[in-house]
Amino acid sequence: MLDYFINAFATLFVTIDPVGLAPMFLAVTAGMNRADRRRVAIRAILTAAGILLVFYASGQTVLNVLGISVTAFRVSGGILLFLIAIEMIFGKRQERKAETAEKAVESSSAHHGTINELAIFPLAIPLISGPAAISAIILLSGEAPDTLAYAGLGGVIAIILASCLGAFLLADKIERLLGDTAQLVITRLLGVLLAALSVQFVADGVLAFLEK
Repeated sequence: MLDYFINAFATLFVTIDPVGLAPMFLAVTAGMNRADRRRVAIRAILTAAGILLVFYASGQTVLNVLGISVTAFRVSGGILLFLIAIEMIFGKRQERKAETAEKAVESSSAHHGTINELAIFPLAIPLISGPAAISAIILLSGEAPDTLAYAGLGGVIAIILASCLGAFLLADKIERLLGDTAQLVITRLLGVLLAALSVQFVADGVLAFLEK
């Protein structure tokens, strides 16, 4: 069971990437005072938590309704996570996130966006609770060996979201501390880790198919 928790934490931490979200948060909230940034951070985390909770609680039900087996989702989810890992390794994911944040800033400036709007888009969706994070949660919830492990996954999700909140509140310090070079190195290392985890998901899925 310990292996499951370690795998779940590593997968979600790498997929959501709280540290990598800090510069995105600064870009989206540029020009805001500390109090407004805190409100944006809290609302973004609460919104993302609600979205992820829905898929955590009903992910298996959704798969059953659509007639998709956990084994099939394990393979497809692993492939999706592998593509995310490739983006991270070659530095494309941060560029894509930066473009999303930049577009959101331009849109909010043009339409006088509110704190709620910025908290929901792009922070909660898609930067925190994007397709990769949702896929990872459905995948991990389907692999939970028992009820205790499934409940523990909820705790892991809460820890990851708490780390996102901490990264948002300390975003300016994190950016100064790490610098661009360190962020690139960390992102690439996490990408390699996610690639290995995703290959394991696909391999487990393929073996499960062969055993049927």
